[in-house]
Amino acid sequence: MTQHEQTTDKTGATTSVRDNGSARRYEITVEGTSDGDLVAGFAEYRDRADDSGAVTERVFFHTEVAEEFGGRGLATILVREALDDARSRGLVIVGVCPLVAAFLKKHPEYADAARPVTRDVLAWLRDQQP
Repeated sequence: MTQHEQTTDKTGATTSVRDNGSARRYEITVEGTSDGDLVAGFAEYRDRADDSGAVTERVFFHTEVAEEFGGRGLATILVREALDDARSRGLVIVGVCPLVAAFLKKHPEYADAARPVTRDVLAWLRDQQP
């Protein structure tokens, strides 16, 4: 993942988002917790290839923030940075996750990098789940 500037949540705590490629998810950590930098949330994705085998889409299907971190704006930070990273890689964003879909609807500046969810995408995603 390209390095992003560190951000702060609504409490002023420093946050960081990274792409954990082996887990196929973006993770947001919060500095200064009693456990050190703690993963406070994640946005799961699957990469979808075109007919030639080249990855062209990043399908976001689940986003979660731990209850104890609720109300701090972490989900918005996480989704924004994940989408920025996917777009910087030239990937088309598909927001199956309701949170990602709502973010895309609220932020038209991502329209050039997003496409709607189709039945084909949903069928493909079902086949990707363990």
